[in-house]
Amino acid sequence: MSERRRYASDLSDARWALAEPLLTSGRGDKARHGLNIGTPPQHDLRDAILYVARTGIPWRYLPHDYPHRNTVYGHFGKWARDGIFEQLDALLRRRVRQDEGRSLEPTGCVIDAQSVKTSTNVPARDQGADVGKKIVGRKRSVVIDTTGLILTVLVTAASIQDSVAGERLLNRIAADHPGLRKGWADRGYREYLVDHAARLGIDLEFVRRTPGTRGFAVLPCRWVVERTLGWLMHHRRLARDYEALPTRSTAMIYITMIALMTRRLARESIPTWRGA
Repeated sequence: MSERRRYASDLSDARWALAEPLLTSGRGDKARHGLNIGTPPQHDLRDAILYVARTGIPWRYLPHDYPHRNTVYGHFGKWARDGIFEQLDALLRRRVRQDEGRSLEPTGCVIDAQSVKTSTNVPARDQGADVGKKIVGRKRSVVIDTTGLILTVLVTAASIQDSVAGERLLNRIAADHPGLRKGWADRGYREYLVDHAARLGIDLEFVRRTPGTRGFAVLPCRWVVERTLGWLMHHRRLARDYEALPTRSTAMIYITMIALMTRRLARESIPTWRGA
């Protein structure tokens, strides 16, 4: 059988080499103990998950030249549940920072949130109304380093206040990244969050617009997180939240960042919607 034509979303060999070790780790130990380890994680399986993330199609519409949709979705769900995508994101983020001559762990971060509409398959209990942005759906709260790479993600109903999500995010990053000393956020986060951050050893600063400024203006420090949220929208699966479970939504965000970082490490260009 001839080799199938590759899609624009497919991993190159160089990018697959960056992700494959973690995705295949542990299979040898399971096999030695006689455990069922299922379908081997092949190149096409990874490409199929990226294809869904990039194009935004339902799982059941996967092209026939990929593995069966049940196999692909089964692996996606298992890795999301086991935190594999989050672990791979962390490993690649350190590689990118090292590649750029930075320390492995950041000392500064930026917090922001993005509300998006949800599809009809998302349970009502996981949705809410963001009155300020007039969106009924979910909210993605992210913490990034100063280069725009995601440190952690929290997916909630859109009705959850930014400060409530921000407090949970600060607790998480303070535990996972003890070297963080400085943070930036917008005025949507309440003042008490500054005191909470201080108790965790983080100097949190609100970035304010210059009085009298009209229309769009690039804000120091905060523009980085806006760029990251824009990167997420390059993957159509994230233009709306289609995942029934918040953990699956979180996994899709990490998959997007994994795709971006592997391209950066492999020195490959990142196609836009017009080019992919």
